[in-house]
Amino acid sequence: MHLSKRLTLFATAGLVAGGISLFSFKNDDRFFEIARNLDIYATLFKELNMYYVDEINPNRMVKSSIDAMLKGLDPYTNFYAEDEIEDYMTMTTGRYNGIGAVIGQRQGKNVVLMIYEGTPAEKSGLQIGDEILKIDGVDLKSRKDADAGKLIKGQNNTAVKLAVKRYGVTAPVEVTVMRDVVKMTNVPYYGMLSDDVGYIDLKDFTATASREVRTAVQELKGKGMKKLVLDVRENPGGLLNMAIDICNIFIPKDSEVVTTKGKVTEWNKTYTAMNAPMDLEIPLIVLTNSHSASAAEIVSGVIQDYDRGVLIGQRTYGKGLVQTTRELSFNTKLKITTAKYYIPSGRCIQAIDYSHRNPDGSVGKIPDSLQTAFKTKAGRPVYDGGGVLPDLVTENQLAAPIAQSLTNKGLIFDYAVKYRHDHPTIKPAREFRLTDAEYADFMKWVANKDYDYTTQVEKDLGTLEASAKKEKYFDLIQDQLKSLKTKMSHSKDADLMTFRNEVRALLDEEIAGHYYLQKGIKEASFADDTELKAALDLFKDMNRYNSILKKK
Repeated sequence: MHLSKRLTLFATAGLVAGGISLFSFKNDDRFFEIARNLDIYATLFKELNMYYVDEINPNRMVKSSIDAMLKGLDPYTNFYAEDEIEDYMTMTTGRYNGIGAVIGQRQGKNVVLMIYEGTPAEKSGLQIGDEILKIDGVDLKSRKDADAGKLIKGQNNTAVKLAVKRYGVTAPVEVTVMRDVVKMTNVPYYGMLSDDVGYIDLKDFTATASREVRTAVQELKGKGMKKLVLDVRENPGGLLNMAIDICNIFIPKDSEVVTTKGKVTEWNKTYTAMNAPMDLEIPLIVLTNSHSASAAEIVSGVIQDYDRGVLIGQRTYGKGLVQTTRELSFNTKLKITTAKYYIPSGRCIQAIDYSHRNPDGSVGKIPDSLQTAFKTKAGRPVYDGGGVLPDLVTENQLAAPIAQSLTNKGLIFDYAVKYRHDHPTIKPAREFRLTDAEYADFMKWVANKDYDYTTQVEKDLGTLEASAKKEKYFDLIQDQLKSLKTKMSHSKDADLMTFRNEVRALLDEEIAGHYYLQKGIKEASFADDTELKAALDLFKDMNRYNSILKKK
């Protein structure tokens, strides 16, 4: 049967089979409008399919129209087509069949950007920085439409043959990797920061998040941990039940964690801690930033509401919406926002306007008139309207333009590949730092690379000049503008020295990652971590720590 006719029949049959007809709802304007517009959509698609000058892809067209429709709602209501279900399952379970390597585009090339510890990719000898030329004989240069990630994935215990170009090696290197179940860890790093301070980096909330955090707490206690830093920065959230169970590690059984409220009142529910806690007394600091969202905000908000620990960092993202997955026909899914969640103080942390944000993703300053005050268990004031505001706020450090350009152009990464080739071993990640001589070598290496940029001051001067010309003041101030431009015109060599600490920190982390993978990146970052330094300083002053948690 012709596709357009099938679509029309499906639309009509679906209305009848579901007990919906135009006549039975003639007095219900809402259902009449739904049925009318579905019919319009089906007939429109029929006309496009029959008469449009070029052939159209039905799957792509429908997917585009659905995505456009959902875009008018909130950012978290999404449709998953049948060929996207595997990615959806990876997102919720943290598991997929593959090799455990992150493949990304670098100047049109498919490059290995990271390898996960203990995965087939690491065991096979694949290296960060390898450019993938062929996958099972498929030449990626001639097949521009080929998706390297999808070609590498496959059934467990099957081999994938890669031809890679490796730095310092003339001929392509052949690497055979046996596929397996790859588990993306929620806790990529945990360890001791000092003799008595433990640290857990929680990056996701898939199905094993709670178990991983509990294991980390138990092991760190065995190493002498008396105080804990829980890091949920850059954590986009995930499963609600994992957030509840992680809160339960630190708060008593039967304590309220979160309440969901939506249109379907039967689905409204209050979730409580179901298990005995692991530790109700250990001093706790939670690190947050503007990319801590959803489940990460539940954990940080609950810890704050119960005065169970001190929050340090920046205001969280402000996603207080609950999504439910609904099964659709032909193995497709709809992830739909069904409710808002409220933490124990009664506040909803959903940003008032989730469509307009600062460039860094944060909600920015919320006017006092739009905020409602709530109280923690100890009576401390907290507010709704946009994320969770930490008890100690640190400034969000914006990267210098030269650092952004070096990173975006891939030059920090490329130099790390070169460094790894030239240096078989380095010190442990916590101790590794580029020497002054090595940084000078980097400056020479990058001197002939293309990474120009425009500073914010230069942009502002350009705007001022344009405004002056528009309003006919340019002749009066052109000499001053020219002088300012000369003074503020950036020199890359000068900027490399002015911002050398920032650039060197990026190099240290990237290079450490090439030797020690994710754990190396994390440990190399400790020395320049503003929030972590603030946490360690606070733990050295427990009188101040305790005073923060008391009613002002």
